[in-house]
Amino acid sequence: MSWDVAGRTVLITGAARGIGAAAAQRLHDRGANVALVGLEPEKLHALADRLGPRAAAFEADVTDAAAVQRAVDDTVARFGALDVAVANAGLHFIGSVVDAPIEQLEREIDVNLLGVLRTVRAAAPHVIARQGYLLNVASLAAASHAPLMGAYAASKAGVEALTDALRQELRPGGTRVGCAYFGFIDTDLVRSSMHHASSQAMEGLMPGFVRRHVSVDVAADAIERAVVGRRARVWAPRYVGGALRLRGLVQPLAEQRAMRSRRLPAALEAAAPAPGLAAQDLTLGIAAGPIDEQPLLTTTTPSEDRA
Repeated sequence: MSWDVAGRTVLITGAARGIGAAAAQRLHDRGANVALVGLEPEKLHALADRLGPRAAAFEADVTDAAAVQRAVDDTVARFGALDVAVANAGLHFIGSVVDAPIEQLEREIDVNLLGVLRTVRAAAPHVIARQGYLLNVASLAAASHAPLMGAYAASKAGVEALTDALRQELRPGGTRVGCAYFGFIDTDLVRSSMHHASSQAMEGLMPGFVRRHVSVDVAADAIERAVVGRRARVWAPRYVGGALRLRGLVQPLAEQRAMRSRRLPAALEAAAPAPGLAAQDLTLGIAAGPIDEQPLLTTTTPSEDRA
């Protein structure tokens, strides 16, 4: 099924950079109006200015339900309707479940999972009225749960489960719901994660084709296919589809390999927070850049977030 998005309105969270920005460009090129939602207002407005009058930027933190609702309301006021919402905002912190600062673990789940829920709840009434499409961005981590990614994997598995239930609930009324699963896409989040010593220690446990980063254009292709086809599931790169189908076999094998490896203790040690050293940025997570370039962790949760 092909769905013409020309003249329709698409809202994308986490649109300041990376996958969100690339997807906005693709859908705008197809004639859609695009609402760019997220943090980093300078980046959002620069992208909206470059795209032109069919684009608008709205600064909002997906951990703030009122801010997400305002972004949706302002989108409808600007473009007259909302047909598609892409819940793409997400972040990641390096750390173990028992050692990472609790603020990081909670924020990761709040942004990645509850941020999707807040986006869906705010956008759904408008999208349902148009028999439109909701796309929630998960990850291969929804099915493959690696050490030092506990909160991230839990949040993305939650996104998958939430989406599966929502797809069934909305189908009778004509609204379609999809889930996107991505592997290692060449984004700031992935580059900074792989720069960390703990990730480098674990790198040898992954096959080469999994470790290889692919362009954000590959993820944008998948989102474009999802929206135009109103698909239930899309993924990128190609191997992710196979891993999803074989999750019952892949996960136990990956666990056994990790637990038997001498690399795991070194990775856990490298991920442990060290007193006096700079911590990961609590707003942007690892995507803010290498840890040695990040500000010290604060105990106050900031009021804004970026995807």
